[in-house]
Amino acid sequence: MARRGPRWYFSFRSPYSWMAYRDLLDHYPDVADRIGWLPFCEPDQPALDEPERGNVKLPYVPMSKEKHLYILQDMRRLARARDLEMVWPVDPAPRWEVAHLAYLAAEGLGAGRAFIAETYRARWELGEDISDPGTVRRIGRALGIDPEVLARAHEDPEIRERGLTALDSLHRDGVFGVPFFITGLDKYWGVDRLPAFVEQLRARVK
Repeated sequence: MARRGPRWYFSFRSPYSWMAYRDLLDHYPDVADRIGWLPFCEPDQPALDEPERGNVKLPYVPMSKEKHLYILQDMRRLARARDLEMVWPVDPAPRWEVAHLAYLAAEGLGAGRAFIAETYRARWELGEDISDPGTVRRIGRALGIDPEVLARAHEDPEIRERGLTALDSLHRDGVFGVPFFITGLDKYWGVDRLPAFVEQLRARVK
């Protein structure tokens, strides 16, 4: 098997992933440009029902009220430390495949990073519902991409297959949360591990 390059897994769902994204661009832009960007593509039930994905088990557990309250408090601290204005979104009917498969469609059109920027802004700065295809449609218009291609990406068989490939990748890498950084055999989980990942990655290329 060919050796895989340094990479990180991100998710639009996770506020910690959003913070890691901001830190990457604000403090380590050289690293951001040297690593692979892979979505933590949370599958819907039809994807999990694919026979060849029967061995893919994602480590989801229900979040307790205590953990949820802690995350709210922790994110306020992290946002203040970064001088960021943050809005906590409300997700009445979350379908995470809508935004993440739209990202894969945008990436295929050469606008992956721009889509990430707009989607993170929509969710964590504007409080918009990124599970709503209408939100994704608006992002497409803002980026000058056919909005229907993005809004319907979660229904496109070809894009869905790419999403399953992403699912296989995170399963193979043993990813259990985001942000998740990998260089060589070294793995780093969490926004607070980003500096250590950067240090190790830079040391490898000296």
